[in-house]
Amino acid sequence: MVTTRRPMRRALPDLFDWVETLPELFTWATLPTVSGVRSFRVEEYVDDGTYVVRAELPGMRPEDISVEVDNGILTIHAERKQEHREHGMTEFQYGEFERRIALPKDGVDESKITARYDAGILEVTVPVTQTQSQPRAIPVQRTEQQSIEGSGTAQQQPSQQQGS
Repeated sequence: MVTTRRPMRRALPDLFDWVETLPELFTWATLPTVSGVRSFRVEEYVDDGTYVVRAELPGMRPEDISVEVDNGILTIHAERKQEHREHGMTEFQYGEFERRIALPKDGVDESKITARYDAGILEVTVPVTQTQSQPRAIPVQRTEQQSIEGSGTAQQQPSQQQGS
């Protein structure tokens, strides 16, 4: 009877995995770039002038993770290689994982992006300068009309009136 429970035990995690990936189907940034590449959870926030992206990558080594930035898009790529073992089962996800995140449009200094990995969390920090444009009034100046030489047309300047 033990063998009849085992397939049921495995079916539930597959269902949970499928439900977990549903939001990815509706977000363009998380669509796989290559067939078979999986996504992972991230959180983004701004803290004291720094845009922070935290990625959930448990069980990885820093050398298995790459972080790149190109034209305002932050790409995080990781790979977990499967360890083959006799007589066992696993619910771990193996293979390649990737996310692309659009950085804020203004004030990002891509040359100062840093990344660190600790306790299964990758944290990428992006300095953001506060260069938001403030609304301001632009004065409209009046231009004086001047005579155009050589055209035979003389125009009056508003401050000078001819013959009264």
